[in-house]
Amino acid sequence: MGVPLRQSIKVGTYVARQKLAGRDKFPLIVELEPLFACNLSCNGCGKIQYPTEVLRKRLSVEQAVAAIEESGAPMVSIAGGEPLLHPEMDKMVEALLERKRFVYLCTNAILLERKLDLFKPHPAFSWVVHIDGLKERHDSSVSRDGVFDKAVEAIRMAKARGFRVATNTTFFNSDSPHTVQEVLDFLNDELEVDTMMISPGYAYEKAPNQVNFLRTNESTELFRKAFEGKRQHWRLNHSPLFLDFLEGKVEFECTPWGIPSYSVFGWQRPCYLLADGYTETYRELVETTDWSKYGRGRDPRCHNCMAHCGFEPSAVMATTRSLRQSVRALVNAR
Repeated sequence: MGVPLRQSIKVGTYVARQKLAGRDKFPLIVELEPLFACNLSCNGCGKIQYPTEVLRKRLSVEQAVAAIEESGAPMVSIAGGEPLLHPEMDKMVEALLERKRFVYLCTNAILLERKLDLFKPHPAFSWVVHIDGLKERHDSSVSRDGVFDKAVEAIRMAKARGFRVATNTTFFNSDSPHTVQEVLDFLNDELEVDTMMISPGYAYEKAPNQVNFLRTNESTELFRKAFEGKRQHWRLNHSPLFLDFLEGKVEFECTPWGIPSYSVFGWQRPCYLLADGYTETYRELVETTDWSKYGRGRDPRCHNCMAHCGFEPSAVMATTRSLRQSVRALVNAR
């Protein structure tokens, strides 16, 4: 069981409209970063490495909404930094929901219980709580004891209040098929989160710890063994073809314009993970970026990348071109 059926239908309809309009580059989801400030210093993230004057910047609600409307994307993932540090995050979410977007609000959950009353359950709104392993592993990843327990309690409280809750888990070369299964079983069966997102760790250039990221062959071996006999059981919020890609069963080229990033700097080129400059508009991003320079075999920084932001759009596009894969995706939806 995977992507919610309502979301699958909306995205499929959106893609069909883009193709009918003759567009070959369009976004499926925007990674919206309204601030880079955070209340944690995670090993695999470099956002708080920015200078103080950047960490103090915030996108306004109006700026965020204008960017999403200009892009036309049907989904928004609000990340950061820690989005709940933004003083108008509740208003930003409300404004995007009013414009019929699916909104995923990513958080480390430290502030979730305190901020929960500012938000209302909505079928198109999901909390996305970062869980990078069970207690010891997660607390080590975020460099602070007690964060795992706080996140688990916040998830339970949000579920009890009627919110949809997803999780996002990054795996590294210190993981094994057993640890992957262990954390996904816990999230799926014990916490009963609505959906789960997973990703192999990518060597983000500002990350303070560069030694634990997975190479491509390590990623495919890890997921192939972890998924054996378990994949259909978990409520993974990914297309079946993207999960095939993680297992090494299919190959795709990156589609970086499919999940672009918008932040206090503007639209980031070419993708969420590489910062080769910024543009003011999504149209400028698409039309002025030399996309031929990026991807495996073109840019050495892309060699070991299997990130969701580049390859999930490729999987979605491949799904829409195949009746068999489209039916498979709908069967796996819930």
